[in-house]
Amino acid sequence: MLRYLLAMTIFGTIGLFVRFIELPSTVIALSRGIIGTLFLLCVVFLSGQKLRTAVIKQNAVRLLAAGIMLGLNWIFLFEAYRFTSVASATLAYYMAPVILIILSPVVLKERVSAVKWLCVLVALIGMVLTSGLLDANQSTGWHGILMGLVAACFYAGVVLNNKFLRDLTPYESTVSQLLISGLVLLPYVLATVELDPAQIPSQTIWLTLTVGIVHTGIAYWLYFSALPRLEAARIAIFSYIDPAVAILLSVFVLMEPMSASGIAGAFLILGAALASELSTTKRPHA
Repeated sequence: MLRYLLAMTIFGTIGLFVRFIELPSTVIALSRGIIGTLFLLCVVFLSGQKLRTAVIKQNAVRLLAAGIMLGLNWIFLFEAYRFTSVASATLAYYMAPVILIILSPVVLKERVSAVKWLCVLVALIGMVLTSGLLDANQSTGWHGILMGLVAACFYAGVVLNNKFLRDLTPYESTVSQLLISGLVLLPYVLATVELDPAQIPSQTIWLTLTVGIVHTGIAYWLYFSALPRLEAARIAIFSYIDPAVAILLSVFVLMEPMSASGIAGAFLILGAALASELSTTKRPHA
């Protein structure tokens, strides 16, 4: 349980670190993918595990799709942190479970209960309150919220896509997707971003390494090593430490304002998502 709680806490702090990294979101996402992959490969090697290349090849198409969506998910999430508060970006990102409910009947041919559709409605009301649309005096940061919602869509795509993966261990799946996300982003970053390493502030370098090693490598290692020991209900409930930490850091550390309607919206979004997914283990992690 301690490993899982620590992983969720680490995930919840990523917005605080990304906010102060003076690099384009594409570069941060690329760095996260490469550094996280290298760390997890070290974990696999030191633990005596092996990555089964034959099984990975069998799932190559799905892993490629997941890696692309994962990289885009990070880019839009990091952009959301730049254009709105960490709290608002996080809440927009946590619409992913709602998006999954909406897409499940189409993609997975699953029947959605009336309770879950009610949760969708409640979460949508919460998103309206969080956005500030009903508060004429509040700067909504709508651009950032839209970025967060796009990130949520890509995360939902990763989750839906991964339901079709076969015979992969969590480490094989995660390492493959992180590596692919980095490889896909690399040529795009090289073609579109001009960086002089000598001009990058030392603080940015250390923060980027922290996001790659701590928020990706260590956090995913803690997350996957804890999952087999926990029942689904606890996983679902305690995964909400992630957005809770993000919101608290936004309000009390970054001193970003949050209105009464925003607080109400946060309760509605997180409450609806929790109520709809108590029996699942898939959570949106930054």
